[in-house]
Amino acid sequence: MQSNKNIFEFYQSSGIYDRVIFRKNNESKLDKLNKLKLKILNLKEIYNKKDDQIVFFDGDTHSNVMIVGDVPGVVDEINCKPFSGEIGKLLNKMLAAINLDRSKVYLTNIINFRLSDNKMPSKIDILRFKPLIEEHIDIINPQIIFLLGFVTLKVFFENKISIIEARGKWFKLEIKDKQIDCIMSFHPQFLSKQPQQKKLSWEDLKKLKAKINERNL
Repeated sequence: MQSNKNIFEFYQSSGIYDRVIFRKNNESKLDKLNKLKLKILNLKEIYNKKDDQIVFFDGDTHSNVMIVGDVPGVVDEINCKPFSGEIGKLLNKMLAAINLDRSKVYLTNIINFRLSDNKMPSKIDILRFKPLIEEHIDIINPQIIFLLGFVTLKVFFENKISIIEARGKWFKLEIKDKQIDCIMSFHPQFLSKQPQQKKLSWEDLKKLKAKINERNL
């Protein structure tokens, strides 16, 4: 015991102990994201994927605005980036309409692998990925989240409310000990098939912009 005490006192006096503890408590976001990515990759065999087929994130890891979509598509998988291709272009236009640069926000999906035949996530898929997206949000620690699509609504609010009822409304999303403002809207994929709904999406975007201005973000 005395030997252990002497070793502990040596580390304290040398400053090594403080540096190790400081490093542990101040792990960077990128370090945490890399660890999260490894957790997600542990699921790759279930989805018959390779390491380079994960669709993890895009944008600014230090942004206060986070955009969460539902599932990646074929182009997302090819580019290893959420909201790619034509759907990404539509989202970029939506954000530009409220003077928001895509590179200044953080983007990810609930599900990080494209599902076979682009099917909708099952209950099991959601159970697998829900703790991972919650950890993802906790790491980024945004002030505002823009939730896009039916799947995101289902993951966070189950079946308590429909997307028609939920869109355009602000909710408090509880992640660990934090309450984060989030607003629900239609996914760009849906808008590409139902362009008449863009007018509702525009109302949601204006509310998002107002909240960003209110917070001086």
